[in-house]
Amino acid sequence: MKKYFNLAGVLLILGMCAFPLWAQITGTVTGVCKDQNGKPIVGATVELVNNETGAKYQLKTNAKGAFYSVGISLGTYTVTLLQNGNPIDSHGNAVIEASGEREVDFDLAKDAAMAATKATAAMKDNEKIKGLNASLKQAKDLEGAGNYDQAVSLLQQATQVDPNQDLVWGYLGDAQRGAAAHATDAQVRAKDYQDAVTSYQKALAIKPTSGAYMGQLAEAYARSGETGKAVEQYTAAAAADPPNAGAYYYNEGAVLTNTGKVDEAIAAFDKAIQLDPNRADAYYWKGVDLIGKATMKDNKMVAPPGTAEAFNKYLELQPAGKYADAAKQMLGSIGASVETSYGKPKPSKKPN
Repeated sequence: MKKYFNLAGVLLILGMCAFPLWAQITGTVTGVCKDQNGKPIVGATVELVNNETGAKYQLKTNAKGAFYSVGISLGTYTVTLLQNGNPIDSHGNAVIEASGEREVDFDLAKDAAMAATKATAAMKDNEKIKGLNASLKQAKDLEGAGNYDQAVSLLQQATQVDPNQDLVWGYLGDAQRGAAAHATDAQVRAKDYQDAVTSYQKALAIKPTSGAYMGQLAEAYARSGETGKAVEQYTAAAAADPPNAGAYYYNEGAVLTNTGKVDEAIAAFDKAIQLDPNRADAYYWKGVDLIGKATMKDNKMVAPPGTAEAFNKYLELQPAGKYADAAKQMLGSIGASVETSYGKPKPSKKPN
């Protein structure tokens, strides 16, 4: 017995199978256009331009000011309303998706009001920014004159104006740190440093990748006696701000030196030197930490390897630096000589 295929049925099935594929790659757009008086805009052109591909579609509004089209490629579009070839309104970032219709309406009265509101808000924001910039400059002037408390008060007011500006919190932290450094009362000094910690934390909450804020926070922690947190922040700053990593590791070494953590300090100075071989002070303080590990043998001081090299490298880079005399004395205390090309007479040229 022969079997016969129903061609019409097969085609119908194939058509039904193909439809979902078509629906997934195109979408529908619709909308209504009204003028300033709320009346329909008849015979205008609505132009859709795909932001990624540049594909363009043009539709006409009907007697009700409406437009409609299927088969629009999926994507994000800028939709512009044109009258007599001139653009009179526009909407950006209209997303055409496979499911449902994308409605893009033009109401010139509402759009004009919205534009005016945005313009007013932008003007207010600009005025606010100008005021904040003036406050920041005034605060720096006050700090320069030694009026840290006034600078702190001014910047605290600025944070009330706009608490979302990281720069204002950063400046406030600087002023609080300056006030702490000049405070004569220990309790006041401790509070100022803790206030600075809080301000830098708020700056980082807004701009979490700022190596500069991490470094400033680290110093505030160090001044507050929180060495562990200071080291943690200096290390984070070095990772976040590679061009200045040498300086952060140097400061980390200084904090560790001041708290007697010699081995950790030497490691930090080594990192600073590796990143910035011309950072003279790193060599000097590494030498100081190394000489702190010296032992006595036969009434002579025996310093760890690398001590003399560190002091001599400092003298090579800074022969007349502020630590030059101290470096020479350190070398003398371990029986090492000053070995640097500085000050040595240049060899005379042999006669031809």
